[in-house]
Amino acid sequence: MVTISKRSLLGAPLLAAFGMGAASMARAEATPGSVAQDTPPPGGQLPIATGPYAPDLASLETYSAPDWFRDAKFGIWAHWGPQAVPRAGDWYARQMYIPGHPHYDHHLKHYGHPSEVGYKDIIPLWTAEKFDPEALMDKYVAAGAKYFVSMGVHHDNFDLWNSRTHRWNAAAMGPKRDIVGAWKAAAQKRGLHFGVSEHLGASHNWFYPSHEYDQFWPKLGVNYDGADPRYADLYHDNQNEPYRGGDTWYTKDPKFHQIWFNRIRDLIDNYQPDLLYSDGGLPFGDVGKTMLAHLYNSRAAKDGRTQAVYNCKALGSGEFSAKFCVQDVERGVLKGINPLPWQTDTSNGDWFYSDNYTYKTAPDVIHMLADIVSKNGNLLLNIVLYPDGSLPPESQSLLDELAPWMQVNGEAIHGTRPWSLYGEGPTETADGAFKENTAYTPQDIRFTTKGDALYAITLGEPGAEVKINALGRRAKALKHRVRQVRLLGHDAPLTFHQGDDALSVSLPNGLPTRHSSVLKISI
Repeated sequence: MVTISKRSLLGAPLLAAFGMGAASMARAEATPGSVAQDTPPPGGQLPIATGPYAPDLASLETYSAPDWFRDAKFGIWAHWGPQAVPRAGDWYARQMYIPGHPHYDHHLKHYGHPSEVGYKDIIPLWTAEKFDPEALMDKYVAAGAKYFVSMGVHHDNFDLWNSRTHRWNAAAMGPKRDIVGAWKAAAQKRGLHFGVSEHLGASHNWFYPSHEYDQFWPKLGVNYDGADPRYADLYHDNQNEPYRGGDTWYTKDPKFHQIWFNRIRDLIDNYQPDLLYSDGGLPFGDVGKTMLAHLYNSRAAKDGRTQAVYNCKALGSGEFSAKFCVQDVERGVLKGINPLPWQTDTSNGDWFYSDNYTYKTAPDVIHMLADIVSKNGNLLLNIVLYPDGSLPPESQSLLDELAPWMQVNGEAIHGTRPWSLYGEGPTETADGAFKENTAYTPQDIRFTTKGDALYAITLGEPGAEVKINALGRRAKALKHRVRQVRLLGHDAPLTFHQGDDALSVSLPNGLPTRHSSVLKISI
């Protein structure tokens, strides 16, 4: 049975008169019609909370990121859901319907033909029987996370919260548990800011292959289960808008725009996130702007400044403005110091658990984090979970190695701001999304500041001496002499010499942390 809120019953008597059942009504939440993409559906409802923001660019571009986000620097993400069950990686729900793709072959071998056993049949297998958000959150806090983000809904159209508008949700099936609510309770108990990610905007076109038919004998021409109208509220009723890259990421169907708004507003209203992430640009024109105004107004403080963060991407479809959202760069970094705060999102493995995948190591993450923070950014790191909610050995060992490093060196990360230079060294960092595999050296150094302190973070384990060219007496970035140098985790001040060309610092025999060291410099 579908649970539908009052606002979702818009036009229900008319739909019922045409013989549409509850599931169809949940999909058709607005009166159909011919509408431009950037306008709400006719008869649609886009109610928003009162507050300082209106759903237009002039208003939304007065936004500035709250201090909590600029201070946090490091967040952990649970990019986790039913697509972890096959242990085959990201986008399984789509690619299991594409003949010739490894996910299609995997599905045939382990579950059956997608005309008979489809993604709907994977969902009940996701029981999350070992999911312990309290124990996991303790590990995330120890590893230095200052905010936590839960998957809200992926492109698979399955809500991980107790949805009031969509029957395909984790409280009703699968784990039969409010996953978002459980994550939020654990995060807030430990003082972490809480966020959610929505990938629903692209789901309509992304799921198109489920409506196709097989191209191989003996099932040649047999429809997949996504073509069955009984499951149209999971697979959508999309017959003519496949995702083919570029501007086909988001649908132009106004009915789905209303569904998206209702679902994401339900998520915002019931969980009051500090951060909302969209996997793309801001979706659906005026509908998206209305959602964003609602988010910002819902989290506005008494002084009118919102405490909410909205992440969206300059890559792909939808609207992007670094003024109305915090730019997110997937699996990549920016080249220099950005004047506005931004965020990298990445994963220590595949986005969903995958057997035999290569994982990031602790030095990979530490060096990437230092580079990002030096450029006015944050790192949001997915920690891969097994389908049952427990940690794979690679995720466990990463957290175990991050914790002691952060305990000693976290002051050079949290609450810092960029210096006049982000860093120096021989390694060129690639700019942009999907360019994250940079191999740094101990001679690569990144700078951050806090109060009167300048921090120099080595992107590798240094030897007996560290040389910093930017702190030479003739360096343009340096206005005063170096007064003192300390090594975080080491009690005594260090011996140093500030020559014309570089600051040379002698290090003790035993370094307090592996992977990277931090010099705290008084100028």
